[in-house]
Amino acid sequence: MRGLRQTLLGAAACILVLSGTGTGLAKDKDDKKEDSAAVKAARDFNKDPYPSTYKPYASRATLITGATVFDGTGKRIDGGTVLIRDGKIAAVAGSLADMDVPADAIRIDGTGKFVTPGIIDAHSHLGDYPSPGVEAHSDGNEMTSPTTPNVWAEHSVWPQDPGFSRAMANGGVTALLVLPGSGNLMGGRGVVLKNVPSRTMQGMKFPGAPYSLKMACGENPKRVYGAKGRAPSTRMGNLAVNRETWIKASEYRAKRNAGKLETRDLAMETLAGVLDGEILVQNHCYRADEMAIVLDMGKEFGYKVSTFHHAVEAYKIGDLLAAAGTCSAVWADWWGFKMEAYDAIPENAGLLYKAGACVVIHSDDENGIQRLPQEAAKAQGDARRIGIDVPDAQVIGWLTLNPAKAIGVDKLTGSLEPGKAGDVVLWNGNPLSVYSRPEKVWVDGALLFDAQDRKRRAVSDFELGQPGEGDVK
Repeated sequence: MRGLRQTLLGAAACILVLSGTGTGLAKDKDDKKEDSAAVKAARDFNKDPYPSTYKPYASRATLITGATVFDGTGKRIDGGTVLIRDGKIAAVAGSLADMDVPADAIRIDGTGKFVTPGIIDAHSHLGDYPSPGVEAHSDGNEMTSPTTPNVWAEHSVWPQDPGFSRAMANGGVTALLVLPGSGNLMGGRGVVLKNVPSRTMQGMKFPGAPYSLKMACGENPKRVYGAKGRAPSTRMGNLAVNRETWIKASEYRAKRNAGKLETRDLAMETLAGVLDGEILVQNHCYRADEMAIVLDMGKEFGYKVSTFHHAVEAYKIGDLLAAAGTCSAVWADWWGFKMEAYDAIPENAGLLYKAGACVVIHSDDENGIQRLPQEAAKAQGDARRIGIDVPDAQVIGWLTLNPAKAIGVDKLTGSLEPGKAGDVVLWNGNPLSVYSRPEKVWVDGALLFDAQDRKRRAVSDFELGQPGEGDVK
């Protein structure tokens, strides 16, 4: 009987195992069924629903000779030659010896003049806060929730903002990152634009440039939302709300990857894009201690901060920023306008440079964008006064290649290297001098500004009637 009982129990166990196995196989089979329409919609959505329609303006082969060339990578060539062909940098050299110059190329004598890559502003609000500004056109900050990663700055860009043409004519700016404002912890997506005339935002949108997520720490979000009696009202509240949001984003991403999403979420899509490494993080932050915490928050959730903006105390943690590969987009000397800016020093950029960190001079201002080289020169002079000598050619990199890195377009522009976009400025003197101005500006090889040609000097009807405005630039 005992043997029979054992045999029956064994058989039963076998049946149970087989039954369980069969159930498992059935489940696996069910799992392999085609995803539902809802799952597909949540997973396979169009990541570029407002694509760039930018088309370069007509260009001609152009040869600039005899100029002092700052190539953006830190090199200086005296009596240099730059060839632009088919909209791109074809060659940069000290002479014409090894250049294949088309017979119909426009030749420009650059003797006594300077050539640089196009200036890039890594922090602008042009188009979202147009100049001259009116309240009805103040569209840069959706301050209705501490986290609004669902909004996109490009959907507020007004392409007719006169600030665009002034930035080119006075500052040699050929590309810019337009960001939402900094009243929110997560303010939304920023967009990289080519500084060209266009009827639509898409006609300015930089092809191949990644999106950025604008974040902010410190006084701004805690002041805005603390005044409304809601979180965050403190710096610890800032971090708590950020972390809670990143936790939700991580869970959303995991569900998406597992094919378990049933609905789309615009905010979470942006944050998941950051976690995927497709969207860069641009973080408004002043204090060194907060920047260090934000770097650790990035490690906690698996993302990298591309750039800290304003970063007036970055000089205190230059080594940490260099190790993280994080740029600092800074002013030359803005300080003291609020508590978290009281420990700013004009030597900030120079000390960052000495630490081997990435330095960017940015504007955050419709007027500052017109004089970025002069702002960089001030930072250079302040560095020199404490014994840090930054060559002119390196300083130009703070305005060209470094901001290109910060906004994710350094493979396409930012330096005068063969194959890159023909974004070039010819200056009538050293661009770091207050007496120098752009003489000619090319974008993708097309001459879009010429101080000597009234047809290529913009006039805006929106400036007519204002003192000193509405004139030919």
